[in-house]
Amino acid sequence: MAQATREWFEKDYYKVLGVSPDASERDIQRAYRKLAKQNHPDANPGDRQAEERFKEANTAHDVLSDPAKRQEYDEIRRAGPAAGMFGAGAPSGSGFRVDDIGDLLGGLFGRATGRGRGRGATGAVGAVRGDDLETELHLDFDAAIHGATTSVSVVSDVACHTCHGSGAAPGTSPVICPVCAGRGVVDDNQGFFSFSTPCRACRGTGMRVETPCPTCQGSGIERRPRTVKVRIPAGVDDGKRIRIKGRGGAGQNGGSAGDLYVVCRVSPHELFGRRGRDLTLTVPITFPEAALGATVTVPTLSRAVTLKVPAGTRSGRTFRVRGKGVAAGSAPAGDLLVTVEVTVPEHLSDEEREAVEKLAAASLESPRSYLGKWIDAES
Repeated sequence: MAQATREWFEKDYYKVLGVSPDASERDIQRAYRKLAKQNHPDANPGDRQAEERFKEANTAHDVLSDPAKRQEYDEIRRAGPAAGMFGAGAPSGSGFRVDDIGDLLGGLFGRATGRGRGRGATGAVGAVRGDDLETELHLDFDAAIHGATTSVSVVSDVACHTCHGSGAAPGTSPVICPVCAGRGVVDDNQGFFSFSTPCRACRGTGMRVETPCPTCQGSGIERRPRTVKVRIPAGVDDGKRIRIKGRGGAGQNGGSAGDLYVVCRVSPHELFGRRGRDLTLTVPITFPEAALGATVTVPTLSRAVTLKVPAGTRSGRTFRVRGKGVAAGSAPAGDLLVTVEVTVPEHLSDEEREAVEKLAAASLESPRSYLGKWIDAES
């Protein structure tokens, strides 16, 4: 890992890619692709210099194409005089500490440097944020359309009701850890480098509980059921996740609580379907209504409306009734999509049969006439 640090100080990745330090992400990508293509081992078999340039370009691209890595690299390069401490000529006993340039190298070494480690919303060292939780809420169709305020039951970690999250028995308080003096971390000296690691005695909290709470055994949390109120916005769709901030699992050591995610499961309506903000409805019509045209009354979520079916309407045609769908938030309401379906009676009265037979006799053209040439060719 020390070698990687030394390389960050010694290697000018911008120079490797042939771009300026203020180059845009697009310029970096373009320069990298050009170098990678020119020096790829497949295009230069046996050329070790090309292979090295290819590796250098990959390393430079890996750092500069990642915004977080690039920022850290730039800050390390700007550290200036500290760079010499990483070279082979660094004097013994120089006392250089990674901590001395803050948490700048914390992510690089993969180990926390006391001043940036695990601080929760309260700023406590070793604070751990609570878990995010997820639960399902079953809603009927109308509640999802119009919105509702309801509640869900969850079983999760919460602050202990006996010690109120401190972990200490009633009448006592946590004390400053004597091992780390309340810092939550201890130094681990390794030659030129000094790493800060979580204190094992207090588990990084900086405090020790000498008389644990009898309810939570010193953890400060307990698991129990609770009820959380949920406001369901109008127009919520099936599968929608609603986030309730801070109502998830309890944090530890002063850490903030997690979030609760409520997944809505909406029951289907016995009449209406739904496509986003549009409602769907299938309405049967008779053959005379389809052939001659008609005005049909159809229901909506609020009140019935009339729909004009023009003469010659085919079965399966869909009509749009604007503004009669679902209203969600500030967006305009969707539409009602009405699909008409021509019904064919299974049983005919004598009068109906006679009328249909007269219609058939009066029909001058078959709807299958276009099939004639294929039928004749097969005969």
